[in-house]
Amino acid sequence: MAYNYTECDRSQLYLLPPSMREWLAEEHFVWFLLDAIGQMDLSAFHEPYRSDGKGQKAHHPKILLAVMLYGYCHGERSSRQLERLCQESVAYRILAANTAPDHCAFARFRQRHEAALKAVFLEVLRLCSEAGVLKVGVVSLDGTKMKANAALSANRTLEGLEKEIAAILSEAAVRDAEEDARYGKDRRGDELPPDLRHREERLRRLRECKAKLEAEKEAARHAQEEKIEQREAEEVASGQKKRGRAPKTPEKAAEEKAESKANTTDPASEIMKARQGYVQGYNAQAVVTADQYVVAPGVTTEANDQHQLHPMLNEAAANLDAVGVEKKIGAGLADAGYCSEKNLTSGPPDGPELLVNTTKDWKRRKAMREEPRPRGRIPKRLTATERMERKLLTKRGAALYRKRAQTVEPVFGQIKSARGLDRFCRRGESACASEWAVMCATHNLLKLYRSGKVRPFGSAQDRQAHRALMPAVSAVEPSNSKATRN
Repeated sequence: MAYNYTECDRSQLYLLPPSMREWLAEEHFVWFLLDAIGQMDLSAFHEPYRSDGKGQKAHHPKILLAVMLYGYCHGERSSRQLERLCQESVAYRILAANTAPDHCAFARFRQRHEAALKAVFLEVLRLCSEAGVLKVGVVSLDGTKMKANAALSANRTLEGLEKEIAAILSEAAVRDAEEDARYGKDRRGDELPPDLRHREERLRRLRECKAKLEAEKEAARHAQEEKIEQREAEEVASGQKKRGRAPKTPEKAAEEKAESKANTTDPASEIMKARQGYVQGYNAQAVVTADQYVVAPGVTTEANDQHQLHPMLNEAAANLDAVGVEKKIGAGLADAGYCSEKNLTSGPPDGPELLVNTTKDWKRRKAMREEPRPRGRIPKRLTATERMERKLLTKRGAALYRKRAQTVEPVFGQIKSARGLDRFCRRGESACASEWAVMCATHNLLKLYRSGKVRPFGSAQDRQAHRALMPAVSAVEPSNSKATRN
């Protein structure tokens, strides 16, 4: 019996169309991403490479950037997984122009172009601006704790670090004596064994942790000295001694600070309290529009958000100005973590209107249900915090502040839960800031793609020429990966 099946012949010459432009549908996100990259200024990526044509040819930055951004969009950041996908996945093979970069190429690219990758966020924001999707009348600011590429168990106190450093130096001295006896004092012998090389790297990080803790200890001493001097000056001015417990001595404050810990894997990261408990990580910040587009990303090692309010709003204004958005931010919404008397009084006079919660959100909602709306003139002699509390109880203030939870918190959910980007792959504050900017840039790209408001980038001829160039990239810029050489 002859069944009416489609033909199954895996020995035929082409299992895919000969033209890569026919491998995926026209509306696929891959083509949108390539068109978007084609409109970006990538000159910063070319600076580290030689322009004289000498040496082994490198992968084109457009290839590695496209693969990395697509990986971040789908929660895939592992260099080894990207190498595998460039060989097995149709979408990744199109993005890689049918070349096969190895994992070392992706790792070096991420490390070498840290600043340029961070600047990609502005390029994506510019595309969002040109598409007309940025509405900056009201923006929301919030922070989320991101896990570092380090474990909580790798934290050490200053005393513990000193003991560990002494043990490593003692072990190194014993090894040196053994090698002197074996090779002679004037001979180096073979290269250092792998275990000793690892110990030297560990020793470097331990010393970095020790320096950080000693600096924090000294800073605590100076801060306490200033606090005591300020208290004494206030007592002299008032002619009366202040009530309450006497402040600690600078030595006592420094002693207590010495009990704090630093992480030997990522010394820049800190122990932070999150909803799920304590994590070793960073405090990632984002300023988000009403339509959930990120206009300013940031990373800090401070667990408290208070010092981030004005810097983040200023960065958001600077980013919008850089991409040609003329409209200024009208209002900035933030939760109680950003509330302080100084924050509410130190903003620029021409800055956005602030609506900062003075208490936890659930307490605010309870107060709105139980307390009457304030009416009449604002009473005199109210502090800035009391004025803000009164403003949030008004009908207008409550309606504006209600938008905060609907804008910025879903962005963190989409990045961390939906895409699985809940920890940093790289180490160090600068490296993590670059990675967070890429996460936010890919969030904006996905939002722009799904918005249905995207105007075609460039003319039809430009897009056709850009895609026609893809198969030729490998001929112009051959890969230096193992897969290609083999």
